[in-house]
Amino acid sequence: MNKQEIIKYCTTLPSTFKDYPFPDDNITVAMKHLKNKKWFALLMEVRGELYLNVKTDPNYSELLRNSYDYIIPAYHMNKEHWNTIIISDKVDSSLVEELIEQSYELTKK
Repeated sequence: MNKQEIIKYCTTLPSTFKDYPFPDDNITVAMKHLKNKKWFALLMEVRGELYLNVKTDPNYSELLRNSYDYIIPAYHMNKEHWNTIIISDKVDSSLVEELIEQSYELTKK
């Protein structure tokens, strides 16, 4: 998956939109709920790599981090509730979609 594919997938979820949350930064993209404006996915470039932050159940976070070397505690976010997926060719796209959906559900309220 690449950045555009992730954004496209996120917009298939009901009532979502793409936002650029930081002034003078047209690279970082937050995927948000239309109703409550909370983000459920944050895409950013860090040291030349694409990072995707998603919210996860804290009980599931540690399991993900121990199971996949490309999932780490969230970059610049609450590490109990958020994880970073370092996007590369070895990332399982179905897992990325599943985690985006979970994040979407966890941030709806």
